[in-house]
Amino acid sequence: MYGLMMDNPLTITSIMQHADANHPNAEIVSVTAAERWHRYRYQDAFKRTRQLANALMHYGIQPGDRLCTLAWNDYRHIELYYAISCLGAIIHTVNPRLFPEQISYIINHAEDRLVFVDPLIVPVIAPLQQQLDSVEMYIILTDDAHLPETTLANTCSYEAFIHDQAVEFDWPALDERAASSLCYTSGTTGDPKGVLYHHRSTVLHSLASASADVFGLSASDVVMPVVPMFHVNAWGLSYSAPMCGAKLVMPGPKMGDGQTLCRLIQEEGVSLCAGVPTIWAGLLRYLANNNEQVPSLKKVMVGGSACPLSMMHEFEQRYGVVVAHAWGMTEMSPLGTTNTLKPSMRRLAQAEQDAIRIKQGRAMYGVSMKIVDEDDNTLPRDGRSTGLLKVRGPTVCCGYYKQEASEAHDAAGWFCTGDVGHIDAEGYLQLTDRAKDVIKSGGEWISSIALENAAVAHPDVLEAAVIGVHHPQWGERPLLIVVAEAALTQADLLDFLTDKVAKWWLPDAVIFVDRIPHTATGKIQKSQLREQFEGYVLPDCSS
Repeated sequence: MYGLMMDNPLTITSIMQHADANHPNAEIVSVTAAERWHRYRYQDAFKRTRQLANALMHYGIQPGDRLCTLAWNDYRHIELYYAISCLGAIIHTVNPRLFPEQISYIINHAEDRLVFVDPLIVPVIAPLQQQLDSVEMYIILTDDAHLPETTLANTCSYEAFIHDQAVEFDWPALDERAASSLCYTSGTTGDPKGVLYHHRSTVLHSLASASADVFGLSASDVVMPVVPMFHVNAWGLSYSAPMCGAKLVMPGPKMGDGQTLCRLIQEEGVSLCAGVPTIWAGLLRYLANNNEQVPSLKKVMVGGSACPLSMMHEFEQRYGVVVAHAWGMTEMSPLGTTNTLKPSMRRLAQAEQDAIRIKQGRAMYGVSMKIVDEDDNTLPRDGRSTGLLKVRGPTVCCGYYKQEASEAHDAAGWFCTGDVGHIDAEGYLQLTDRAKDVIKSGGEWISSIALENAAVAHPDVLEAAVIGVHHPQWGERPLLIVVAEAALTQADLLDFLTDKVAKWWLPDAVIFVDRIPHTATGKIQKSQLREQFEGYVLPDCSS
């Protein structure tokens, strides 16, 4: 027997129409290359979205066509998000920070017909145009007055593209499982892989992520996604914020600029931010150096890599801002877990609360998790049993674009994340490493993540990375690589770590460097560090 309820499809179109009808005066504020502060309302945004949809229809875009964006977080990118997907086509967001050969591979693999590109990113794409076989036209995200000089062929400005188009559009009825957006993994091993989201997965992700223990969004919030829109849909905030009627503040190309972020927070009353730890380290330095405050800011969500406890404490003790871990993957839409304390945990001593808060947190609704051993046996949720993390759910991919099968997916539908960790009895996940980064010393595992977090807690350490290097007796030992803000010695740092990690975890050597390499999504690039220090001989092995 079936229930007697309406069967309206879960589509991104429904998010747009809901926001337009119920929150027409909520604002979108953007920083762009040509405009210091651009401001308009949701009803203005969706009016232009309908103009863009008409322009795409007149051009001949068909359902299922892939359209590429190389763009920052701003209002035109929001318009593209909704017009393309709600038309039945697929928005393909491309990270402009990738290597040129990765960008050309991704665009060719997706067979994108159009490329929408920010003026500041035109120099990235222009040298690649002869390699991009499927691209028919480049639309530069500005008006005619601010078009940059370029060697790109067949270009026009975005404003010219949508100019004189009708402001009404009859949105098509879409199957909720129709593909809506495409995002490629960063490709740290092999070629990047395409994750193809559909409308249903996006709506479910938006509903779950807006809930109180995740983003906790409402129409009273002012949300600033500092995580880029070209990287897994700005953690879904491009959809969940309009769904709830929250004001959106978009930092454009200034995502890494502490002064701009501070001004946006202060002037627009930002209450919630989301981004990677390096962004927040830069903002904290700017606030401290300039004696600034951010009184409206209530919560910062941190993902991409582990958030140091010292950063949590600085935000909370100096600025009254709650910091919460989030974890996920491109393959998961992307959020999988967030860390909020349960009521009983708030009565614990500070050190006990901190031990929980450094974990990645509990699964949000719709995400199932388990830890398995090398033989794929499920391990207990005891907070100790460590193994590979697997996930599944309606917001987790079941395969990759144009790939017949994926080795990461098992017969029961579980996706192997490649992360190593454990889950406790309360459901809190703690990742201890990537499977490829774990250090095995004398048959025991050492967590590079835990060592890095302990090192970054030192006030003079800006960034730290740990890799395993060969040891003739123990197999591998940890090498700590550090970017320091002030004069710091190996002895100083090892002494600092002595009471923070197990004695046998202490690094055998500390190397100070000017910079640590990162991937295009801001994660430490340990593969490059391993290449750089290949053949490194530890001091006690040099004789």
